Amino acid sequence: MDPRIHQLHQPLPVTHTKKASQQSNVSFKEALNEASSLQISKHAKKRMSERDITINDSQWRQITNKVNEAKSKGVTDSLVVLKDSALVVSNKNNTVITALNKEESNDHIFTNINGTIILDQ
Repeated sequence: MDPRIHQLHQPLPVTHTKKASQQSNVSFKEALNEASSLQISKHAKKRMSERDITINDSQWRQITNKVNEAKSKGVTDSLVVLKDSALVVSNKNNTVITALNKEESNDHIFTNINGTIILDQ
């Protein structure tokens, strides 16, 4: 028996996926912005709809920036107080967990929060 290893000259099949080709079109900045943007949980969407809470794009950007800033300081769960509403945010998951209007937030005790962001605009 020949102890040498014989190489086969068959090329390995190369598979291309659409996902890989689409990812190359996304810039690093866009990917970073998407990764750091806030998501809204199903529960929070329902609460925002029920309580007529609307937040415009500039407010979302400001909230996202402040949540990311708080996250960099070690805050894992925060209460974001706005002029007319309050949001409970999981900073580690970048997710809005629930939303309350101002009247409801006055009567509540918020637990498991280790940071507060006040944006009274």
